[in-house]
Amino acid sequence: MSIWKIAATKRWLGYLAVTVVFAIVCSLLGVWQWNRREEAVAAIERIENNYDAAPVSLAEALPNRDAFPVDDEWQPVAVSGEYLVDEQLLVRARPRAGQPGFEVIVPLLTDTGDIVVVNRGWLPVGSEQDSPDVVPAAPTGPISVIGRIRPGEPTITGRGAPDGQIATIHLPTIAAALGDDVVEGAYLQLDTETPAAAERPQAALRPVIDEGPHLSYTFQWYLFAILGFIGFGWAIRQEIRLQRSAETGEPVPTPKRRR
Repeated sequence: MSIWKIAATKRWLGYLAVTVVFAIVCSLLGVWQWNRREEAVAAIERIENNYDAAPVSLAEALPNRDAFPVDDEWQPVAVSGEYLVDEQLLVRARPRAGQPGFEVIVPLLTDTGDIVVVNRGWLPVGSEQDSPDVVPAAPTGPISVIGRIRPGEPTITGRGAPDGQIATIHLPTIAAALGDDVVEGAYLQLDTETPAAAERPQAALRPVIDEGPHLSYTFQWYLFAILGFIGFGWAIRQEIRLQRSAETGEPVPTPKRRR
């Protein structure tokens, strides 16, 4: 029986359908990994283009104060005003270098009347309690701040926080507590304060430039799709050899190995 007659049987058509479905799934996963790589490359480009750029005003960085300009992420922004020190919050579950900790959020009332959320940095968890041992106080009085714009974070279902703490930097939730003047399009990751505080939380680290293994994973998924058809062809070949052996009475020949 020829390979085509075997492949046209109901049983082998079923195997072929399974092989095709497997190849489609692998191809879709390959496309997904490729898209993930493109997102990582775009994020790297934003860091390289914006991180060390000259500071701009808040109005320039956020023309629409409630919408985040993705291409401008990490752009330094200069604002002046006064910290609302009584509204300070701690963001829970912020590990750093394998150590659990918190990030310190303080709203800043700008000279233009807007309230922008400022992430002043990171603190480790306390030695005896689920909060930092000491939270350096934000400066009082007029201050000039340079920070990089970052997008707000979504809420996490089922994750709460005690008074004075929040689970994520969800800007609409913060705005609901502070009033309508809060800028909801982005928050600022603190770079410098003038005058500088005597002590401040640990500054944010520069983001790592790494696109990850997405490209190699893309090729692997496409390779798996091809291997599925190779395996299908090998299985049909084995079927033919078994049928010929049954017809002739000769044993199935053992594949020869090259030295």
